[in-house]
Amino acid sequence: MLALVIDTSSAAVTAGVAEVASGVAPRVLAQQVIIDARAHGERLAPSIQASLAEAGVRFPDLAAVVAGTGPGPFTGLRVGLVTAAAIGDATGLPTYGACSLDAIAAVHADCADLLVAGDARRKEVYWARYRHGIRTAGPEVTKPAELSTEAAAMAGAGARLYSDVLGLPLLEEDYPPVAGLAAVAAERVLNRAPGEPLTPLYLRRPDAVAPGERRQVTA
Repeated sequence: MLALVIDTSSAAVTAGVAEVASGVAPRVLAQQVIIDARAHGERLAPSIQASLAEAGVRFPDLAAVVAGTGPGPFTGLRVGLVTAAAIGDATGLPTYGACSLDAIAAVHADCADLLVAGDARRKEVYWARYRHGIRTAGPEVTKPAELSTEAAAMAGAGARLYSDVLGLPLLEEDYPPVAGLAAVAAERVLNRAPGEPLTPLYLRRPDAVAPGERRQVTA
């Protein structure tokens, strides 16, 4: 079964097509990964088209749409989830969310104690802990110096950025990979589970806020 995979929860704009089968890890047929934290809206749609073309499939060939739900910054994360929801609505394909940190952990399921940390900006990280790919704590957002480093290894863009603070062996995968996102949603795809709302995992309020009520100025 084929799934379109999308993630815009980080600086990476990711799109791809993965083949999901029972008993084996998802096979990535095509993927586009562009590191551009300020161009999710411009880069995502062309990346989806390029991935479909590279894999040689069309929307009717797909069984599902999988989207990374974060945690991530408000604007970028919203681009991927809105796009995935729109594709699902237009094509009738079920949509499934996948925690983006879980996706990084999924490709390191052999690690008995893993810390995954994404770059949350503001000198903070989004983090979660895993045992053989299963989340045991988080996700939360905190400053790297306040994060316990009792783990065997770490992965993620935040882990790389603050490697001197965290001090753990650094594994590959700075950003949520297509294979990992597909793995997180694989059971739902294979079971043809009902599609679900794509709820973003922000963990904190957006920087932009609605303007307050105007104050009346008197003479």
